[in-house]
Amino acid sequence: MNLVKRAKNILLTPRREWQAIKTEPLTVAGVFAKYAMILAAIPALAGFIGYSLVGVSLPFFGTFRYPASRGLLWALLTYVLSLAGAFLLALVVDALAPRFGASKNLAASAKAVVFAHTAAWVGGIFAVLPSLSFLVTLAGVYSLVLLWLGIKALKEVPTGKMAGYFVVILIAAVALFFVIGLAVSSLAFGGGDAAGVFGGSNP
Repeated sequence: MNLVKRAKNILLTPRREWQAIKTEPLTVAGVFAKYAMILAAIPALAGFIGYSLVGVSLPFFGTFRYPASRGLLWALLTYVLSLAGAFLLALVVDALAPRFGASKNLAASAKAVVFAHTAAWVGGIFAVLPSLSFLVTLAGVYSLVLLWLGIKALKEVPTGKMAGYFVVILIAAVALFFVIGLAVSSLAFGGGDAAGVFGGSNP
């Protein structure tokens, strides 16, 4: 699997790329080791650079930067917990599948979740400039679109049940990553103040 080519194709031609992904004999471990563990480092490193080195410009107060030690801890936690969150979400996707007429297949569920994260992880590069943080949010929204397309292609959900399946997954994803965001903030900064600035973990 060519990581750069895969990321480019899933972002620009997702429908065609999901069909290619569907036929690839990828394992859960392979998807995480060869793809997720590399791309998930982008928002973590970019966030550290943006908020600990570049800083946030505040009117009348100058430029604010988080201490490097706390920024590094935040980056490490964000990286590890975002991977854990992706794996847990894949488990949720797979566990819910039979309820909505789809078959359990953890490898397919992992592929759908991990490759859908591409937009959020790649878009995390914009965190190097805190003023562009809204682009990180937009990238996260696009990941949800990719997740819809991926689940539809890989899990083969009956048409009439796709919307319900996705809504339940979306609720689970929001809850999961909200908890992860709070955990990162609490462990790295000892409170919830930084969650809003750093944006928590990716969706």
